Amino acid sequence: MTPSIPPEVAQHLGYYVYLYVDPRTEQVFYVGKGQGQRVLSHLSAEGESRKAQILAELRQAQLSPRLDILAHGLPDEATAYRIEAAAIDLLGLDSLSNLVRGWQSVRSGRRSLEELVTYYAAPPAVITDPVMLIRSNRLYWHGMPAQELYEATRGVWKVAKWRQQEVKYALAVFEGVVREVYTIESWHPAGQTPYQTRLAEAVNDPQRWEFVGHVAPEEVRNRYLYHSVTASFARNAQNPIAYPPVT
Repeated sequence: MTPSIPPEVAQHLGYYVYLYVDPRTEQVFYVGKGQGQRVLSHLSAEGESRKAQILAELRQAQLSPRLDILAHGLPDEATAYRIEAAAIDLLGLDSLSNLVRGWQSVRSGRRSLEELVTYYAAPPAVITDPVMLIRSNRLYWHGMPAQELYEATRGVWKVAKWRQQEVKYALAVFEGVVREVYTIESWHPAGQTPYQTRLAEAVNDPQRWEFVGHVAPEEVRNRYLYHSVTASFARNAQNPIAYPPVT
């Protein structure tokens, strides 16, 4: 649980609407609005309200509510009020998650508070190893399973053979932030190694390559995980791969 919101993150959040989600059921049990540290203000709530009772149950079970930011960067408090009211109206609908699941923009869509802190407060990466950065913006989604992220990262790409021999680690990147780090074990023509989460027709391209690997050792992961590599990609660059120089 995030104990406080860093000032630079709070600045980006501006006015926002937030949700308290019960991790046992994935059900939203409270909707609020505010700015700054407001989303954290209920965590120690006590009393007879339903919100306080659920929080007490979670504390007893040594669990924490998930805090989602439904919308942020809103122009004023009045807009936050309107979105809060609409969310409250929808809380009784089974389709609530469907209505928000497609909002992928970090500027406005629903994200957990942890994800937004990761995005806005990510320190710049210092590249000290021969790595390749692989942006998976088209396939990535928040909360995706580890196997799915790995398979979205490992293929399929146009990679020169001399690059294959040079790079040691592949960094999965989404919205400029490293989401995972893999040690590359071997390279293969695309479609030659099995995938569990991708269709064969999506990866079968003899002109491209895929790697087989595993999650990198912790000391390597700690150097890059949740660090920003935005500076390694030119503005509006279309190529999903970059090879930053080793410093």
